[in-house]
Amino acid sequence: MSCQIDYSLDPARIDIHAVHALLSSAYWSHGIPFGTVAKAVAQSCCAGAYDAQGRLVGFARLVTDEATFAYLCDVIVDPARRGRGIGKALVALLLGQDFVPGLRRIMLATSDAHKLYEPFGFTSLAAPASFMEVVRPMIYGIRPSHDAISPELNE
Repeated sequence: MSCQIDYSLDPARIDIHAVHALLSSAYWSHGIPFGTVAKAVAQSCCAGAYDAQGRLVGFARLVTDEATFAYLCDVIVDPARRGRGIGKALVALLLGQDFVPGLRRIMLATSDAHKLYEPFGFTSLAAPASFMEVVRPMIYGIRPSHDAISPELNE
């Protein structure tokens, strides 16, 4: 079995069913509906990682206006392929887009992968008091089971 991984930004190669299978079990999107994944992929700049048989084994997306702002999200790798640099390569591919150097702000949220993102220049918020959010942990009807959800939201 080959360990060769092919990376692509081609939206035609994205297997929505494979992306949904990965995301529907992730702590940040547990139970996400298929239609929501399909819409999110269609409206984002996405990167896929593919094995030698062309199966999607990793995915990441950048939600962006390509002018001033981007939000990096849904960076996920098949559990059997983790620890091999696939997530890092997906992030590098997305952040290597021609428009990225001109963006004023690129954000992401993570509860456990800080070491993955720090080499790309991501840091904790410089002015956390300047940011606000609306958080809906039960949006998909299933309570997340990861500590990414603030304790006050679990009350």
